[in-house]
Amino acid sequence: YIVTNNHVVEQADDLMVLLGDKRKFPAKLIGTDPKTDLAVIKIEASGLSTLPWGNSTTLEVGELVLAVGNPFGLNQTVTMGIISAVGRANVGIVDYENFIQTDAAINPGNSGGALVNLQGQLIGINTAIFSRTGGYMGIGFAIPSQMVKSVMQSLIGQGKVIRGWLGVSIQELSQDLATQFDAPDTQGALVGDVFSESPAGQAGLKRGD
Repeated sequence: YIVTNNHVVEQADDLMVLLGDKRKFPAKLIGTDPKTDLAVIKIEASGLSTLPWGNSTTLEVGELVLAVGNPFGLNQTVTMGIISAVGRANVGIVDYENFIQTDAAINPGNSGGALVNLQGQLIGINTAIFSRTGGYMGIGFAIPSQMVKSVMQSLIGQGKVIRGWLGVSIQELSQDLATQFDAPDTQGALVGDVFSESPAGQAGLKRGD
């Protein structure tokens, strides 16, 4: 099984995997999750090396990382950088965002590649860049390994990701909103709307909670 990005495979009629030793294998699509931009494919091969899972929840800003990928067709390119930030959301790339931000050079073609720590453990899947030119500008985003592992297991086990549903829309509690709603601080989230037939609606949650 191989994890990659959904946007790498979603338009493909056929999938082919090229290994570092130049072997090529046709691949089968196991499942995709556009909400996290992840996909799992499978090849029939033996003697393959795998990356051990790293724990992305313990990452700290400033840690050295390596990004591996295929930028501009340059196969198995490795770049080095640091963790610039963790828990990046509201980037506008996918529905479920909890990105690792890195300044390791990520360019078109790096998508789906591994972000690893200096112990050689997988801590993320390189997914997107912020760029005004289309090329590297020092801001890249990777999906954290804990999210990747969960989605991968669901795709392999069920062929799709099954998520819980609360039935509310929420927004960040800014200082102005906290003052308006008499909240003691800006911790938590503000309920913007509740779907009446949802679990949240049945449990009594209301707009403004």
